[in-house]
Amino acid sequence: MLYGDNLPPNHQTTLTNDLNENVIKEGGSGVCMMSNTWKDDQHPSFINFISSFLRANSFRLNCVPVAPDFIFNCGGVSVAFMFVTNWNCNDTSIIFARVQKLKGQFANLYVVVTLPTKEQNDSFIRSFFKYGMELGRPIFVLVQDLEMGFEKIVKIGHARGVCKRQNAISKLKAEREGSVQGMDVFLRVVSSIPGIDNHDANSLNQAIGSIEAIAKASREFILESTDLSADKADIITRFFRDPKFYLSSKIM
Repeated sequence: MLYGDNLPPNHQTTLTNDLNENVIKEGGSGVCMMSNTWKDDQHPSFINFISSFLRANSFRLNCVPVAPDFIFNCGGVSVAFMFVTNWNCNDTSIIFARVQKLKGQFANLYVVVTLPTKEQNDSFIRSFFKYGMELGRPIFVLVQDLEMGFEKIVKIGHARGVCKRQNAISKLKAEREGSVQGMDVFLRVVSSIPGIDNHDANSLNQAIGSIEAIAKASREFILESTDLSADKADIITRFFRDPKFYLSSKIM
């Protein structure tokens, strides 16, 4: 997939505000790892912009010897970026060879390419098909200037982290709902035993566990592990062992 840009002139301020709001909502941002090699090829003023932008959005910056130009770790997910800041129309093979190499190493890879002129844009399109790139593998993000490109990188990295956190929260919520539903079933089954109420069922659940474990528990173990009386311990063991007894009981 190819992404272009039509952001308004104040896109930097808007993006910063949006990210800061999300940082507050989600409880933090993440870490940005910048390649030492890539950094050495950039103008110091652009590196200063990157540092300031990350700091304003609560990202920690580390300069390390990594293969991609950037790796963002947000919300437990790592996203790799290749950032082409100088498109050379006369030598594009090196860029696409590197794309192919990184694509095989990183599951989450984006390639951001700065194309300020029509000539460079046309060159990119020709090269994209010449070197057999597959749409969406990886995703290419086309921008008009350096600052816009890096802002896109931060926004993508942050968005992937937010999605990861939301997915984790959804799974946790589903697990909790499943646990509650499972406990409801447990209480209905155990409290259906004659003479056993919800308090007894909760006591059995906390001390012994599942219905299967309760069914296998001896009378003595039930008395030692719970506050149930001897009569109730007798009833439980008879319920799970005596067909005449449990067939006469009805589970509602």
